[in-house]
Amino acid sequence: MKPSDLQDIADVCKMLADPNRVSIVAILAIGTKTVGTLCDALELPQPTVSYHLSLLRLVRLIDQKRKGKEMHYSLDRERLGVVRKFLAGLK
Repeated sequence: MKPSDLQDIADVCKMLADPNRVSIVAILAIGTKTVGTLCDALELPQPTVSYHLSLLRLVRLIDQKRKGKEMHYSLDRERLGVVRKFLAGLK
């Protein structure tokens, strides 16, 4: 495994150390969502959800796309592939 892959895995694991971020990732695994939809599902205020989304974007776990006035967030499945491969090897 490349050193850059190890750093990616560590970065992702750090981000997933927070229950709110794990919840966001789990919701986005189902499909693309807006901030409002995430707020409703998590029962958290918008500033809190936006903060966690910004952290997840920093490590490229999620993507964002503007559709009209709203931002739509989705999981970056390719990025998770490195982590999934690592975890699968821990059997």
